[in-house]
Amino acid sequence: MAQRYGGKFSPSPGAPGSLAPPARRRGFRGPHPVPGMARANLMFVAPLPLLPGAFGGGSFTMVVHLCAFAALILGAWLLREGLQAEAAYNARDVARRPAFPRKFFAAEFTGIGVALATFNIDGGIVPPVIYGMIATILQLVAFGFDPMRDKVVEHQEAVDRIATERVTRVVDTGEDYLAAMAEAIASLRDRRLDERVEAFQATAREMFRAVERDPRDLSAARKYLGVYLMGARDAARKFATVYGRGRNPRDRADFIALLDDMQTHFEARTDALMANNRTDLDIEIEVLRERLQREGVRPQSPEETAHDQPDRV
Repeated sequence: MAQRYGGKFSPSPGAPGSLAPPARRRGFRGPHPVPGMARANLMFVAPLPLLPGAFGGGSFTMVVHLCAFAALILGAWLLREGLQAEAAYNARDVARRPAFPRKFFAAEFTGIGVALATFNIDGGIVPPVIYGMIATILQLVAFGFDPMRDKVVEHQEAVDRIATERVTRVVDTGEDYLAAMAEAIASLRDRRLDERVEAFQATAREMFRAVERDPRDLSAARKYLGVYLMGARDAARKFATVYGRGRNPRDRADFIALLDDMQTHFEARTDALMANNRTDLDIEIEVLRERLQREGVRPQSPEETAHDQPDRV
């Protein structure tokens, strides 16, 4: 059986200088692949055959082919951005619909590119228009439309739109802090540090989801989503600047220890928020039970309910 190598100069997994994240109860929470992204990346390859043809004919052919190439590349880029925005929208419990429908305009630019690529002076304008419309429809069928409405958690009149908007703004700001933090560490080109930052981001996003599910928890988590994440971003930028100069192992260990400490505190706060939600649910159930008893109805316990149900073969 394989054993973990250990020695005098091998830090343990829980040591402050270790790159491995602290033990987590919720398993892997790293980034998930974006659905359809592999197919979207192939859209960048499709326009490449237009380049040789652009320089093999006259000036008019060159202009038309280059415009078709630019339209197809722009459509592929918008499609990739739209898929990423849709994945972020689906991952959140509370989210605004995209202000700019990237996937829709990606299909439009793809149709324009196909129409220009198939245009021929002798053949007229009708066939290219038909080809462009078909390409637009096929891309919309293959990748779908952008989310068309805001995602709001229903809490039986416990959550109003103002509170939801407030949570959305705070979470968007927190996501900006996490993105800036990841960008600063990515400049060091250290894959293991990138993975460590991604683990902390996943922990922070768990708190995002908890607050989105119940905006009443925002006041208890506001400092974590604002001040602490802003501090983590500033620390990451400072670490990237200092560590990029001399690659001092001590600076690396200090930054990892900071991530470990912050991740532990974020997990504890998230657990506390979820525990408070469970306490509120228990109180609501008890109040409802007492009200039913005053009406002369005695709610059955789970054991009584299971006893009354017929046995299933």
